[in-house]
Amino acid sequence: MNIDEDLPRRRADALDALLREDLDLLSVAELDARIAALKQEIVRAEAKLSFARDHMASADALFRKS
Repeated sequence: MNIDEDLPRRRADALDALLREDLDLLSVAELDARIAALKQEIVRAEAKLSFARDHMASADALFRKS
């Protein structure tokens, strides 16, 4: 048993694994599916980023000193 197995995983682990994956092993259909999924994830991440920026701007406006 690896002692590190009990430690919390870093958030970047999934992204690191994705970036290291050997694309040569994937078929054309698998590559198409991967690209479609990644595009959907980009849209989801951009929506979250937009929400976070709007939320931060609202908080800044609320607590801004006059």
